[in-house]
Amino acid sequence: MIKATCIDSEGKPAQISQSKWLEKDKEYHIIKITIHKNQNNIQGCELAEISLDESCLPYEYYKLDRFAISKDDLEALIELMKLSSELNDIEIGELIKESELTIL
Repeated sequence: MIKATCIDSEGKPAQISQSKWLEKDKEYHIIKITIHKNQNNIQGCELAEISLDESCLPYEYYKLDRFAISKDDLEALIELMKLSSELNDIEIGELIKESELTIL
């Protein structure tokens, strides 16, 4: 799990209930990193504290760029990316290079 702080809670999609939405400046824990192939390859993450379910479709993950992580957690983030089964080494490199994730 990677500690992450929500830095952007704007633009909640109508399909996602308020109870499943993010709070700005609140700390969450990222447990999975993914790339949304069916949504223009945006980077997404799954959180330990809240998750999106069938009622939120087509949204399955939160956009990764809604979060900031500590520089100290960057190595752990890379390891988590490696554990994500749908990512390979090339995608991980691109994900890190192109990531809009804020590093504190």
